[in-house]
Amino acid sequence: MSVTEAIAPGAIAKKPLVANPDLFTSKPSLIGLTRPQMAKALHEKGVPEKQLRMRVNQLWHWLYIRGVSDFDAMTNVAKDMREMLKEHFTIARPEIVEEQISNDGTRKWLLRFPSRGAGRPVEIETVYIPEEGRGTLCISSQVGCTLTCSFCHTGTQKLVRNLTAEEILSQLLLARDRLGDFPGADTPPGAFVPTGDRKVTNIVMMGMGEPLYNFDSVKTALLIATDGDGLSLSKRRVTLSTSGVVPEIYRTGEEIGVMLAISLHAVRDELRDMLVPINKKYPLKELLDACRAYPSLSNARRITFEYVMLKDVNDSLEDAKLMVQLLKGIPAKINLIPFNPWPGTNYQCSDWATIEKFADFINQAGYASPIRTPRGRDILAACGQLKSESERMRKTERLAFEAMMIAGHGEDDD
Repeated sequence: MSVTEAIAPGAIAKKPLVANPDLFTSKPSLIGLTRPQMAKALHEKGVPEKQLRMRVNQLWHWLYIRGVSDFDAMTNVAKDMREMLKEHFTIARPEIVEEQISNDGTRKWLLRFPSRGAGRPVEIETVYIPEEGRGTLCISSQVGCTLTCSFCHTGTQKLVRNLTAEEILSQLLLARDRLGDFPGADTPPGAFVPTGDRKVTNIVMMGMGEPLYNFDSVKTALLIATDGDGLSLSKRRVTLSTSGVVPEIYRTGEEIGVMLAISLHAVRDELRDMLVPINKKYPLKELLDACRAYPSLSNARRITFEYVMLKDVNDSLEDAKLMVQLLKGIPAKINLIPFNPWPGTNYQCSDWATIEKFADFINQAGYASPIRTPRGRDILAACGQLKSESERMRKTERLAFEAMMIAGHGEDDD
């Protein structure tokens, strides 16, 4: 199947869509290296020091502007140099195990990466949601999760390992491949993509895992994604979502500078301790103090607070009133998310009338409070449903393949 060959909405395309011949080799990837790291890697393989800057710039252009995944496509690189690169490095994409397309145009990819200490190759999911005027890609940062949020299916999958900067960034590169979003590529026939020059306009770190528990790799990947001489995404179009790892929230503002989203879900410590257990370590006051200190906050650079609506749990008018009090002084948007059920959950979604009443109160208090329209439910790609079957070797039960996405983050204009 070619990179841009279409599959019908509601259908599932199974492997091999993209096979990675280097999946079981030890070749290091050039993807996800900073410029100094790339120069060091080339120098160690014999590239003269006086050529390093030129060679790094060449590779950066081919990897992140042209989007190539084959050294032989680098036509202005000498043949002997290409042979050396092929011998020692890889730039292959992750293997696509499965691709699904929802009836609403949402796409979900199940991707396979090397084991890297997990005992066997691992799998994660990446989701693309097209909307009018924007296309948002939801990227994972870990295989599994440590946070065990009680309403989230992803939290029922134990952490297997962190993803590398290469593996985080490769999700963006692969999605752009599949959507025909690099120069000279074609969009799949019939695909629902935003009008304009780019198919992927926004990215959100809201997939599997807690990004701030994998800070260094996430930082490297996002700084490459927002590099003006490469993939060139605006930092206002990149949103990092955290459940509240307070020390790294400060670091995110200082060292990465992207938009921030907080998985709030409760406005009382005793309830949030149950729904989002990290609250026991970093309670609401500490979390909101970190939010108030986030750099460059303004009405144009608001913090998004995610709030899943759970029937008779956190959806009372009293909860709405307390939310307004807690967020006072923080430029904020509150995303109200109708709960997406998953097998075995004890929670139910709030009644629609209750959600609307909650939203009206927040709006009247001066905060935007859009109600998230569920997307990709028919392919289990809606908010809070992400999960892969990757577990450590001792885990034998087969888990459902599911994925998550929250769209509507980041600015519409640069």
